[in-house]
Amino acid sequence: MHRSENVIQEAAVLVPVFRGKDGDLLVVLVRRTDGGVHGGQIAFPGGKRDEGDASLLDTALREAREEIGLDPSAVTVLEVLPVIDTITTGFRIHPFLARVTPPRIWRPDPREVAEIIEMKVAGLLDPAAHGAEVWSFPEWPAPRRVRFIRVGGHKLWGATYRILHPLLPRIVSGEWEF
Repeated sequence: MHRSENVIQEAAVLVPVFRGKDGDLLVVLVRRTDGGVHGGQIAFPGGKRDEGDASLLDTALREAREEIGLDPSAVTVLEVLPVIDTITTGFRIHPFLARVTPPRIWRPDPREVAEIIEMKVAGLLDPAAHGAEVWSFPEWPAPRRVRFIRVGGHKLWGATYRILHPLLPRIVSGEWEF
């Protein structure tokens, strides 16, 4: 799908963070199922705003419940983060940083989520996990250098990278209590 300059779709994501039993800070990510505009990508729980959503925060909370089984009552929003536009798919993403209490068992929606990943913030900050490569896609006018963070055998890149990368140092700085 090539981005139309006139069609921007509002979307929202939750950036769920919690402190594990061992005290480590963890970020909840999803790996999308194959297919679709963002198939196979590492992302935050979230998606397009529905007509019934009263606000973009409601969109993020609804999507997190649908995609990973996170009850909205287990979510405390800490900050509304800067809006990010996708480069080629026409989404304007409204991210919400949240402290969450994870459920005993995550419930991924098999139609949308191939895997739920509890990733240690320390692992995301590890310089060895960071890289850049020149990629090309049919939708792109020319190849471009793409920065990413390795998450297991996958690469977190694009809008998710642009949300997370500047946020990681702030998470570990103690700016918020998790």
